Amino acid sequence: MRKLLRISSVASLVALTVGAGTAVPSSGGAQRAEPAAAAVARYWTAEKRAQAVPRDLRVDARGLGYLRLPSGALQPYGHGTPAAKPIAEADTTGPSVTNMDPGSDATIGSAYTFKATVTDASGIRSVSFVITYPDNVTTQSFKASNTGNDVWAVSLQGFSNGSWKWHVVAKDKAPRGGNTTTTSKVSFTVDTSGGGGGGGGGGGGGTVTNAEWTSGGALQAAIGRIYFEMPANSKKTRWVGYVCSGTAVTDTAGAVSIILTAAHCVYDDAYKEFARNVLFIPDQAHTLGSGTDLNCDNDPLGCWAPSHGVVDSDWASRTWPNNIPWDYAYYVVPTAGAHSGTPTASESLEVAADTLAVSFDPPAVGDFTHALGYSYNQDPKLVYCAENMGTEGSDNWWLSQCQLSGGSSGGPWIQPLNTSTGSGPVISVNSWGYTNSPGMAGPKLSGSSAQCVFGDAQTKTPNTTRGYLSSCN
Repeated sequence: MRKLLRISSVASLVALTVGAGTAVPSSGGAQRAEPAAAAVARYWTAEKRAQAVPRDLRVDARGLGYLRLPSGALQPYGHGTPAAKPIAEADTTGPSVTNMDPGSDATIGSAYTFKATVTDASGIRSVSFVITYPDNVTTQSFKASNTGNDVWAVSLQGFSNGSWKWHVVAKDKAPRGGNTTTTSKVSFTVDTSGGGGGGGGGGGGGTVTNAEWTSGGALQAAIGRIYFEMPANSKKTRWVGYVCSGTAVTDTAGAVSIILTAAHCVYDDAYKEFARNVLFIPDQAHTLGSGTDLNCDNDPLGCWAPSHGVVDSDWASRTWPNNIPWDYAYYVVPTAGAHSGTPTASESLEVAADTLAVSFDPPAVGDFTHALGYSYNQDPKLVYCAENMGTEGSDNWWLSQCQLSGGSSGGPWIQPLNTSTGSGPVISVNSWGYTNSPGMAGPKLSGSSAQCVFGDAQTKTPNTTRGYLSSCN
């Protein structure tokens, strides 16, 4: 029987280096940004972008807040207590293997990119995908590559029609040779007449911990990456660049467009200051560049510079994690003069890009919910997790298996999602997680001040430097 042919390495899946690329965006066509907005676009040089880090807030078992850095290190946030050191224990458990794709009873074509999420606290030594032929005897093993965010993949071709199986063999870096996990075999069907796809997508029904969104729709253009700076000391003489996610949402204001995101992506509650040099890049996933290069001329919709942010004063007057219930906020984008880069049908963000509606009605606990965003280490992909939504205390919704990483903060939670149109009401935003376990929390927009703050974003002018503190109690 003809053996499978392995395609060259899965370069198309590899997470691109965030520091790569060129930098200076320019305004395109007849549309010209106002001087202040154009200056923001020019500000984000390649060097500044490379130094930006995800605004990834975490809470440990003691209830203390930390900023998780790209290295995984935990930096105290709003206090000076170092992160607790884990207690060393003998590692006798093999890696965790989830999200095997193709899943059980899936149908693929003659070529497919096989993927699985593989994690282990001690690190991963190797991952192999073993293919069992339709004769149930012949097997072939392929070494998988880490494509970022614990997703291991390999692209294969040469499949023939029939019923096949595959499983994963993963070994960790524990002492004495490590521990090995061998999964059960997963059955799939090959139909070379045109059935099957190439992986990814946005369907519903089964838990998805972290996957690329490939189904397009309204949310594709509405969700974007946000670059901004926040102070690094109390005197505000040093500023640090950060990245988050946000969503252009439907509003009733004629003179502005509104971006919904997390409050910790708008206002620094530790040093009491609004973000500066804010730049919103919708549909970053479809850039013509190799990744996030801040060249607004190669992004499908260009870039927008908000004029200011709006947060609840309850967020601003407290420090993380004591202000968890108010981790929602809005950026305000002028209708004219805020756009740089690729010419669009309109200078208005809400006209040029699709928008999603915000729902302030109570969502259904236990219903299937999608959370999306731009993870820092999967640039420039738009990624998502999806599962039945629960609660975490009285103030947060909870997706217990979600593994979106830093940079996705502020991205939308959608319930229910119409997968054929890629749209639905936004009921929360990516907010925070724990330091030692998976899961994502999102603030409750229903029964909170979120609707009042939204109204202020559409009608009020800044009452402090770079933003508006909304008193909605």
